Amino acid sequence: MAIVTIDGTKKQYPIGTTYQDIAKEYQSQYEDEILLVGINGKLRELHKTVQFDCTLQFYTGKDQPGIQTYHRSAIFLMMKAFYDVAGSENIEKVTVDFSLGKGYYIQPHGTVELTEELLNRVLTRMREYVDQKIPIMKRSVNTDDAIELFHKHRMYDKERLFRYRRVSRVNLYSIGGFEDYFYGYMVQNTGYIKYFNIIPYDEGFMLMLPQKENPQEVPVFEAEKKQKLFAVLKESVKWGERLNVSHVGALNEVIAAGDINELLLIQEALQEKKIAEIAARIGSDRSKKFVMIAGPSSSGKTTFSHRLSVQLKAQGMIPHPIAVDDYFVNRVNSPKNPDGSYNYEVLECLDIDQFNKDMTALLAGETVEMPRYQFKTGEREYRGDYLKLGNDDILVIEGIHCLNDKLSYSLPKDSKFRVYVSALTQLNIDEHNRIPTTDCRLIRRMVRDARTRGASAQDTIRMWPTVREGEEAYIFPFQESADMMFNSATVYELSVLKQYAEPLLFGIPRESPEYMEAKRLLKFLDYFLGVNSEDIPRNSIVREFIGGSCFKV
Repeated sequence: MAIVTIDGTKKQYPIGTTYQDIAKEYQSQYEDEILLVGINGKLRELHKTVQFDCTLQFYTGKDQPGIQTYHRSAIFLMMKAFYDVAGSENIEKVTVDFSLGKGYYIQPHGTVELTEELLNRVLTRMREYVDQKIPIMKRSVNTDDAIELFHKHRMYDKERLFRYRRVSRVNLYSIGGFEDYFYGYMVQNTGYIKYFNIIPYDEGFMLMLPQKENPQEVPVFEAEKKQKLFAVLKESVKWGERLNVSHVGALNEVIAAGDINELLLIQEALQEKKIAEIAARIGSDRSKKFVMIAGPSSSGKTTFSHRLSVQLKAQGMIPHPIAVDDYFVNRVNSPKNPDGSYNYEVLECLDIDQFNKDMTALLAGETVEMPRYQFKTGEREYRGDYLKLGNDDILVIEGIHCLNDKLSYSLPKDSKFRVYVSALTQLNIDEHNRIPTTDCRLIRRMVRDARTRGASAQDTIRMWPTVREGEEAYIFPFQESADMMFNSATVYELSVLKQYAEPLLFGIPRESPEYMEAKRLLKFLDYFLGVNSEDIPRNSIVREFIGGSCFKV
């Protein structure tokens, strides 16, 4: 017998009892279905069995590990149904390209003709599998055997990926004989995957899945609200395909061959070309006096604003970069979260009235002393930095709220040019395992905060959910209002950030609530070969996070 502790209550169970059986006893206490279990702080699937005294924590779709498990399992279910309906002989591969509007954009490649009738059959087949409650089986194989298996199944992205893995064994999952590799855990059987929808879109289709806010509701896909974002994401995917670096295995091949510097220079050149296009668009309309740059946390907005300023100078303009963060209220006056921590994501953390007073004065040709916010002291300072605008001057303003007119309520709308910046990762682990853009930004922020703000990785992970909530409320609803969008992600950056992030993550104590996320990120970074940062240009957006930038960031 083993003593199992759940919510402080101890109970004995025979050795070999599955965690699924224990979960059934406690299911009535949860609004949503239990999908995963934590055993002494380590995530495990429900088919695992009790082997020793332990403390359990259950996860549903309302928890991050739970909803990630649900999404992963639903993608696997869709793959099984799609291959069965379309016929594997007609499919070269099916790629999960990126997330869009609370769903995933997916493209099949091969001779299969993608029609609405075919997708309806796939949807029907998925629902049949749900009713059948087919077990999702898991087996461990030797890495070399897995590579041979991936080659046999024409999963070449996975084959390339595992040629650079240090682990000796690989976990493979299967549904009714359909086998694949997935990064992370799965639900016990297909009966858990009740909520999903498939919608034809562009050259592929959207797989719509529930979100953490409501795990039992499939969100509606509003294509008209995502057109600009979709175009940028699709452009990034096409670029990766042209250079044959769509996935981590391909990137590792470039690194191992010693060709990373060429790829690095091409990436930076492409970004500079895009920035020049944005500057030319702004320069063509001299009525624009305010370039409003917004985007989620750690998108590289500051470096982008400086690089855009250089290009604006080439257009004959005199730009002045301004960080809205310099208008933070003093930390002691900042809004707080329910737990007492400061909330730097809400609009109220900014001195909006002072910002508008200063910007209006500048527009009127007056001289204004500009503030500087010190993150380490939490106070706004004035150091005699005066600014006055002339005929060719233009203000390049960056901050997470810049697309929200409530920030710049006193400024004429026709004087603003809006740019949305985000690190929209174009790289995926393989064709079925995507890299969330939030992971890239979290790692960026972790590295930067440790270097510039004295924050530990544990601090960054702890505050990240609040950051994400702020983005959902204050940034993403305004992204389609942008005049232009810029993707600040670089295909090589995770291989660079790896060497900075890993020591920070290893420093998180095992007993802390943030350790589980740290362990997940360490496993994620282990897919990448490292890249030396010495050859990264000093004006690169990556420099904003690792240091060594030629700009004041």
